[in-house]
Amino acid sequence: MPTKSALAQQLAVVAGFDDPSASLEQYRTPPDLAAHLVHTADLQGDLDGRTVVDLGCGTGMLALGAALRGPETVVGLDIDAGPLSIARDNERKVGSTTSVSWVRADATVPPLCPPVEETTVVMNPPFGAQADNEHADRAFLETAAALSSVSYSIHNEGSQSFVEAFAEDNGGAVTHAFRTEFELPRQFEFHEADRSEITVEVYRIEWA
Repeated sequence: MPTKSALAQQLAVVAGFDDPSASLEQYRTPPDLAAHLVHTADLQGDLDGRTVVDLGCGTGMLALGAALRGPETVVGLDIDAGPLSIARDNERKVGSTTSVSWVRADATVPPLCPPVEETTVVMNPPFGAQADNEHADRAFLETAAALSSVSYSIHNEGSQSFVEAFAEDNGGAVTHAFRTEFELPRQFEFHEADRSEITVEVYRIEWA
């Protein structure tokens, strides 16, 4: 199995958004964070031979990270056509041999019906930081619960009680959790610094 650092190096070529949307909270997932999430999923046996679905895939960081670890197939869904075009270019840069399908669709109502017991969801959903987008990650978790047997998701700091309660209410359980830093470049008018870091939380949830 390639090391986590080697995976991060492979993902460093994945380009971010050309014209990011603040309302969709479009930020490129850092390669180190993506590699950590994907490596953890690989160690847990949640990738090999399975269908991996990246909800709100953006330019494909998590989908392509998973594709490099030998799943049966990968599907990246995003509502925005622009990032999906970049994701296709990123797929060529990464050079994965796993089949990746890029689908333009609302990730909270995906046009998919894969076998749940053989499906893993990976996602960096909107945190709901914008005033008109509060609790945006709830709909993504609802989709993960319906679509997969296990999911990995990135959330804003302070989400533990919400994620654990949501999982329990929907027949699931948080089995792994870790905190890490998420670097944000200056890309919107309301950003004051050229770069900043926020603490995020990553959860692995097994769904019944």
